[in-house]
Amino acid sequence: MPFRPILAGLLLVCGLVPGAGPARAHFQELIPSADNVAAEGDRTITLELTFTHPMARGPVMDMARPRRFGVLARGQIEDLMGALRPRTIAGKAAWQATYKFVRPGNYTFFVEPAPYWEPAEKKMIIHYTKVIVDAFGAGDGWDRPVGLPVEILPLARPYGLWTGNVFRGVVVKDGKPVPNAEIEVEWRNDGNIKAPADAYETQVIRADSRGVFVYGLPRAGWWGFAALIDGDTPIRNPEGQDAGVEFGGLIWVRARDMK
Repeated sequence: MPFRPILAGLLLVCGLVPGAGPARAHFQELIPSADNVAAEGDRTITLELTFTHPMARGPVMDMARPRRFGVLARGQIEDLMGALRPRTIAGKAAWQATYKFVRPGNYTFFVEPAPYWEPAEKKMIIHYTKVIVDAFGAGDGWDRPVGLPVEILPLARPYGLWTGNVFRGVVVKDGKPVPNAEIEVEWRNDGNIKAPADAYETQVIRADSRGVFVYGLPRAGWWGFAALIDGDTPIRNPEGQDAGVEFGGLIWVRARDMK
């Protein structure tokens, strides 16, 4: 029997062939240092932008400078590209920004990252990501759309969530609901949980015929919801070839233990 097939088979069994291991979900993180900011005290938050696998705690992937980064508040979008500062995590490029609140309101921070080429999936990945922060207990405006090409609109207020609450949302593309959309869900692991199997790292749910989904939050911390939709038109990969596109509409919410 030829040597190469035997060797390839052994490598596959041992998990040594590149790409033969479990495929982990990519998540664009946009994590604020606080999801509720009081009028008294420090009104400044830090936002961390990292492209990674949250539940597995890595690996981190290089994140090019975003194409767009801003915040929606009181019906107006503010460009925050000038606030971005580069940082390095595990030897990979990531980004950071600070923001100071001066008025009450719900602030929807969002990012459009540069397309990321994933050779294993032969796709360009663009994950439009957002997170909502409440300033000074305003409590309104949390369900306003940013107008991203693919977006999750919250149907439950996306902050002030207790562990065990459910989070509901609707997946929209170009402003219209996406029936039966697939949503990947991951918890941003703080290092205290080891998944017993690969299936526990990324939860997978589907929206109903109206694009609506619901998910219970079983543990305190940050939870990412990623609605994944194939793009209609290919774009060029770094090798100059046409490649399929994975659009993601992401939202991050935080649950706290009731103590």
